[in-house]
Amino acid sequence: MGQTSIIIYITIAILILFLISHSPTTTKPSSHRHRRLKLRSNFTFSDHSKPTHIPFDPIVADIERKREDKEWEKTQYKMEKGEESQPEWEDFMDAEDYLNDEEKFNVTNRIVLLFPKIDVNLRDGFVSEEELTEWNLMQSEKETLHRTKRDMEIHDKNGDGFVSYVEYDPPSWVRNADNDSFGYNMGWWKEEHFNASDGDGDGLLNLTEFNNFLHPADSGSPKLLQWLCNEEIRERDTDKDGKLNFKEFFHGLFDLVRNYEEENHNSSHESDDSVDAPARKVFAELDKDNDGYLSATELLPIIGKLHPTEHYYAKQQADYVIQQADADKDGRLTLSEMIDSPYVFYSAIFNEDEEDDYNYHDEFR
Repeated sequence: MGQTSIIIYITIAILILFLISHSPTTTKPSSHRHRRLKLRSNFTFSDHSKPTHIPFDPIVADIERKREDKEWEKTQYKMEKGEESQPEWEDFMDAEDYLNDEEKFNVTNRIVLLFPKIDVNLRDGFVSEEELTEWNLMQSEKETLHRTKRDMEIHDKNGDGFVSYVEYDPPSWVRNADNDSFGYNMGWWKEEHFNASDGDGDGLLNLTEFNNFLHPADSGSPKLLQWLCNEEIRERDTDKDGKLNFKEFFHGLFDLVRNYEEENHNSSHESDDSVDAPARKVFAELDKDNDGYLSATELLPIIGKLHPTEHYYAKQQADYVIQQADADKDGRLTLSEMIDSPYVFYSAIFNEDEEDDYNYHDEFR
């Protein structure tokens, strides 16, 4: 059955490509103009915030990773040697020339090749929101793990494949932070955080544990999720009684919960009174022991809304792409629809100098 599906995909792909090349009326003229693409590295060396976009195409992701690695190597060399590294000839190779060579990197052909890799659940000839979300999540997890491996090279000072708490140096933005203005990160990168990431309790972090340490919300670890809840209590607990009353919850957390559930919600035009009732409803649902306070454990049901996971961002990007490319508005994408709007999938690397008619708004910058 698997071989039959592949043959069907190849046949359909060849037919569509033939129709595209021989029938100008089958697609919009703008669909075939090879738009100028510009790589954008979204990684910063100062923190571990989530990527601003998830690369759709593994080829683009690989090019961006190699560029980041080059920059990382230069940064490390300068830190260790106190001088600039000498550029190598590869540094002068412009990957964007490759991306903008229509023969070498044809976006229509790339969509045709990637489509069967995304349509994996039912293999029904449609890419659903779930399938596109899973594809985005897989690309995002590859990016995250790659960066974690790179960070581990820095902190694993004895080269044994593990990071101890003594070996770990917090990022400079944590070390140099003003505790008064940067209070939220006071508990991050400290021993409690490290111990919560140490799944087997051996005092060392392997690659998986170190990845969880850097990205606790995505870990799925009960210890780390509880630690995140403890951090929320510590940060929001203005009267320092170790729990949150309604006022502390309302002014510290409720907007985060509501904005997660209602995208693009603008609370600036609403009074406290207009959201007081729904806030009290959420508070009451969380307050399982009905004591009028929220403990760290009682925050567990909403911790994913306070710290959105990679799955959340993968779904957000999938929703946006489907909204843009779904011509018949049935909530899923055919190969033909993806081919008709190929640059929607490459919107994160558009050159901003393109003409308005050939430029999509990048929601994930």
